[in-house]
Parts: sequence; C-alpha cells; structure tokens
Amino acid sequence: MATDAIDSSGLRELIAARGRVLARPVLVALDGRSGVGKSTLAGRLADALDGVVVEGDDFYAGGTALRGDSPAERAAACIDWTRQRPVLEALAAGKEAAWRAFDWDAFDGRLRDEPTVLAPGPVVILEGVYAARPELADLFDMRVVLVVPDEMRLSRLEEREGTIGPWERQWHEAEDFYFATIMPMERFDVVVDGTGAL
Repeated sequence: MATDAIDSSGLRELIAARGRVLARPVLVALDGRSGVGKSTLAGRLADALDGVVVEGDDFYAGGTALRGDSPAERAAACIDWTRQRPVLEALAAGKEAAWRAFDWDAFDGRLRDEPTVLAPGPVVILEGVYAARPELADLFDMRVVLVVPDEMRLSRLEEREGTIGPWERQWHEAEDFYFATIMPMERFDVVVDGTGAL
C-alpha cells in the first residue's frame, strides 16, 4: 500500500535496494496520468540503474477513431496487456524480448513491420498509463504512480499535443475511471511526486 509521496531520487534508491536482494531483474510498473512525466522519469531511472524501459504505448490497442463505449470499456481496451505479459516474462527471466509496436506514424491500426528488440537489464520498467493494471500485478516487484498537479499536467499535454479535442478527451475519461476505480492511489506501492526535477 502506498504511503506518503517520495521524490524521484527516493524511488531510485528503493529500486536499487530491491535489486540488491533479488537474484533476478527488478520489475517496476511506472503508471500515471497522461502528461505527468512517466517517459522522462523512466529514462532517467534506466540510465541511473543500468535498466531497460518497455514503452506501454507500443501496445496501444484502443483504435484510431472516436469510441462510443464507456470510460470503463475504454480503460480495459486501450492497452493490450496480453501482449505485454510475454515481453515482461522474458525480461524477468533475463532473456531478450521482441514485439511489434503500434505504428503511430501510420495511425491506421496496424503494427510496425520491424520488431522492437530489447535486451534484458537488472531493472525492467514498464512505463505508461495502465502499466500497473491488476492483470499484470503478479509480475511486478513495485507498482509506482507518478503524480503532478492537474494544471501542470494539462499544460504539458497542450504543449505536446496541441489542442485537446474529443479524441484525446475520450482517453482522459478512461484514465479518470482507471485511477478512481481500478488503481486508486492506495493500491500502488509507491507514489512519486513529480513536481520537482525528475
């Protein structure tokens, strides 16, 4: 159960300490709302800990059009966790993993032709919204949520994506449901305050 929020250096120390007692790679789920800085934090942790990062967006499965289903159904369908599991299992066993990522350039529903190949590391970080979903809980040594104030997060999103329109809002509603119902703060092992330097 999550306690008071720590900063990114505190998280790095926690992961390093866990690695010293395990005889295998440490698996970390790094979750959080869109725009909180998950990718940045994951990259810096991996650099500091000689780890590797699996990008959750590679497993996007939510479709390319506006969806009429409920936020709950969108949250369930956004990321194909069944494709993430064998990747994480291979890396946890110290083996190379390969997968075909969603083709964000084509953005027509297909996967890239060339596979993404990732060598194992002593720390494996799955980063992205829905990374800590319950279906994968048995794989992780630590489920982490990164938080920042909404005004900071929304400002970052507008800088990154431009105007937030209906397509983006449908996924924000799905995140609302996920973090309120499926993975509220108290279900995470660690809460990281991302308002300072990551």
